[in-house]
Amino acid sequence: MVSELSAPGAIPASIVEAAAAGDTMAFARIVRAHHDDMVRVCQIVCGDPELAQDAAQSAWPIAWRRLGGLRDANKLRPWLVSVAANEARQLVRRRLRDRVVPIELADVGSSRHDPATRSGDADLLAAVRLLPADDRALLALRYVAGFDASEIGRALGLSGSGVRSRLSRLVGRLRTEVGDD
Repeated sequence: MVSELSAPGAIPASIVEAAAAGDTMAFARIVRAHHDDMVRVCQIVCGDPELAQDAAQSAWPIAWRRLGGLRDANKLRPWLVSVAANEARQLVRRRLRDRVVPIELADVGSSRHDPATRSGDADLLAAVRLLPADDRALLALRYVAGFDASEIGRALGLSGSGVRSRLSRLVGRLRTEVGDD
């Protein structure tokens, strides 16, 4: 069961406003509710669990400083995940690391136990590893964080149609590479 704090959008506007005004307890509640989402997106962008944790951690001071500028408290989750994704991309660039360490794919609740059924996942993961960090961020924001094109556009400084176009090309390229035409 998902707790109230971990459900997307579960943080009331009053908590966001209190945190923006300097209430550390309110901010701690925001951190508890959204940290794991931020780390998951950073993991896709970085491909390294430790680097993903570093990116999420470095995003929190930025969020603390800039929280007062958030116009709509209902946009807190997309805004936080965007900050974390940007930090992850910067860490990848700073460390000149454009390779990805393999991530474990969780097969929770699945009846697929035959490794042969997972070969497509391995091919897809290998193809995603070869993508630049910016493309991995785009895929992570869409398919891991569940952002729509307009939210991704705001996060990355692109138009909604530009996001849809890039995603379409990326998905098409990945389908070609893994032979899923």
